[in-house]
Formats: sequence, C-alpha cells, structure tokens
Amino acid sequence: METAPSRKALTHERILDTAARAIRRAGFHGVGVADIMKEAGLTHGGFYAHFASRDALLAEALEHAGQQSASRIAKGNALRQAHGASPLRALVEGYLSDRHLSGTENGCAVAALASEMPRQAPEVRAAATERVRNLVALVQRSLPAHAETGSASAIASQLVGALQLARALGDNAEGRALLATNRRALLAQHDVPAAG
Repeated sequence: METAPSRKALTHERILDTAARAIRRAGFHGVGVADIMKEAGLTHGGFYAHFASRDALLAEALEHAGQQSASRIAKGNALRQAHGASPLRALVEGYLSDRHLSGTENGCAVAALASEMPRQAPEVRAAATERVRNLVALVQRSLPAHAETGSASAIASQLVGALQLARALGDNAEGRALLATNRRALLAQHDVPAAG
C-alpha cells in the first residue's frame, strides 16, 4: 500500500510545476524565486526549505519540465499510432503541431530554452544536456532499425529548430506554414510507410 505524499512533497511538486511553466514561458533569466513562490501561492521565505539555491530550483524545474513534456509526447504518440501512424510520423506530427506552436508554457523545454542553456550554471547546464540527450533518444526510438547513424540527432535538431523559428514568426499562418513544410520534409526523408 502506497502512502500519501507528505505536505512538504506536495508543496515541492507545486513549486516545480510553477517553475517548469515559468522557465518555458519566460526563460531562465525571467524566473525569480519570489515570483515563483508567489505564483505557487507560497511565501518567499519557504523557498530554502525546498531548494539550496535558485540554480538548484532551475535544474530540478528543467528536469520536471522534461518529464512533463515526455509524458505528453508519449500520450500523443500512442494516440496517433493507434490511428495507424508510424512512431516517427506520430512524433513529428505531434512535435511540429499547431498546438505545440502556441504551447510554449507546457511544451518542449529544449525548444523553449536551447539558446539559453549554454550560459547557465553547471548544474543547470547538466540538466539541460540531459534534456537534449533524452530528446535525441526519443527520436532514435521512433526510427526504423535500419536508420542511418546520426539521423536521430539531425531529426531532433530539425524538430527543435523548426519549432523555434515558427514561434519566432508567431502563432499565425506563417508560423504554421513553416511547421507544415518541416513536417512534410522530415516525413518524406525519414518515414517508412506502413505496410498495407
């Protein structure tokens, strides 16, 4: 029998949920401890009962954001595959979707934060590196067994770059067209049609 999480554990989770959304929405530098605690409905003074530093919060929030994204991607992929999509098609169509274009706050942390990752403290960079590796591994698992070596990292790079450029253009016809072009290009080059 599982025991219910403690109040401290629930509060910690609430802070992480808030911080994970905030870093994707505003970037690492747009996240202040006081703002996170306020948004989580807590006082600033309680922060150090949960985290040793702001960087510790950012690293854990980045990991949390990655877990949330992976869970959403897995659910979407399973639904698309249940409707006949290959694993790669399911991933590409979900990642480069109009919904992900507008879903910065709940979307992929790598796409939201990639340009900021190299300038962070070592513990945040380590968490960021793990997020990138996990994205490449997800793509690798979606590829057919005979895929070329290096294809996963190239596809992951195109997914992230296309989403970033589309977001730069905006949640509009131009941004959606950029996503659609990249979906078609990736699938034409890498997807294996389902056996009929």
